[in-house]
Amino acid sequence: MRSSFRHVITSVGFITLLCGAVLTATAECPTSRIVSPQAFAQRDTSGYAHRQKVDFVLDRLDIRAGDVVLDLGAGDGWWTEHLARKVGTEGTVHAAEVSSELVARLEKRFAQVTQVKPYLCPQDNPGLPENSVDLVFISAVYHHLNKETRVQYWQELAKVVRPAGRVAVLETYPAIATRGKDHGTQLSKLVDEAEQGGWVAVEVWYLPGTQHYLAIFVQQTAIFAPSASAGQ
Repeated sequence: MRSSFRHVITSVGFITLLCGAVLTATAECPTSRIVSPQAFAQRDTSGYAHRQKVDFVLDRLDIRAGDVVLDLGAGDGWWTEHLARKVGTEGTVHAAEVSSELVARLEKRFAQVTQVKPYLCPQDNPGLPENSVDLVFISAVYHHLNKETRVQYWQELAKVVRPAGRVAVLETYPAIATRGKDHGTQLSKLVDEAEQGGWVAVEVWYLPGTQHYLAIFVQQTAIFAPSASAGQ
């Protein structure tokens, strides 16, 4: 477990980054007080447009060598491969799938990649030991979770994620999607369910040129835990 909460970022950091993205006023963009709309205009509405932003996503996940990452719903292993490169041989990527056929494919694909551990995951919990994961990455999978038990699933995630760990959700944003609206989750819905499950959103990013967003959560106790001197 880390000795510092390097990933627990407040909205101040998010605002600072937004300010860094503000463009100088020009004839095309007469104000410098907003992020250029052109920078986030939808250009690619294909189902895998978010994969073209792999560097954008990985930079914001801030994965380091030795981290333990859970790729929840690893699918074909595309993100698993990139995550494995980040954690290195001293780290671990648990590639979770609910289909034994997909697990077999993952095992074949990563047979020579020692840090990748494919496994058959239960549908109602991550199926990993408590306090064993630094980051849970959920790409284009959250909307497949049972709507009736999503809050409970967040509570299950809290058991396996370390106190300073994070959950990152990459989803289609139905409010702006021109296709695939049924294969996504409204940001407000995601945040509400996470909060009910004991988590809080600390960063939200819209992937430029796509109809996807990336939201990063930490456990509420990580930033709202009462101090030892409270009440004194």
